[in-house]
Amino acid sequence: MSRSIVVHLVRHGESLWNVEGRYQGQQDSGLTADGRAQVAQFGEEFAREVPDPDVVVSSDLPRVRDTAQQYIGRVGAPVSYDAALREMSVGDWAGMTLEDAERRHPEIVSAVAAGEDLRRGGGETFAETRDRVAEAIERVIAELETGEGDRVGVVFTSGNPIRLAAAHMLGIPSPGHMALGAPDNCSVTTFRLRDGRREVVRYNHDIAPARPADQREIS
Repeated sequence: MSRSIVVHLVRHGESLWNVEGRYQGQQDSGLTADGRAQVAQFGEEFAREVPDPDVVVSSDLPRVRDTAQQYIGRVGAPVSYDAALREMSVGDWAGMTLEDAERRHPEIVSAVAAGEDLRRGGGETFAETRDRVAEAIERVIAELETGEGDRVGVVFTSGNPIRLAAAHMLGIPSPGHMALGAPDNCSVTTFRLRDGRREVVRYNHDIAPARPADQREIS
């Protein structure tokens, strides 16, 4: 009998810098009032969809931890934290708007827009971020594979890690994530492993009301 392993990736709720259109990276501006209401509704509804997860892992960034807590508090599952699931670091660009970056670093903004994978503000490249995120996802999968029967994992993270993880699961070489839009706040992206195949069965699925993600956003 074939078995399936399902991994749900959840993006954090709406943060202040998401609303203000600021690069956020590994800094944290906290959830907005709407974001707090959003993650509470998400937690309630997702707990009905996935009431008994086998593994729950979260980024250790506050906006992600706060989102995860609304779910794990309802299902009573233990959660582990993995810094490898953090958003891509944008170094000292954190807190800047795109307009700020264009004014201060026009050559870098232009090069990135043309498809170059450069470090912004002394942070990470997308390729570097993809490597650590892919390793984190593979650790979750390996843990799920140790059990018997069908298994389910839930991973709480940020927008770019979700895009990069989806490209990884689809086997699309870097920078394959560029074809994937930015996930909305509290959206769910789901992978399934079955009969030796890896599938992305849904992407950017909204469960709680979400403000559509800005494609320029570093979440």
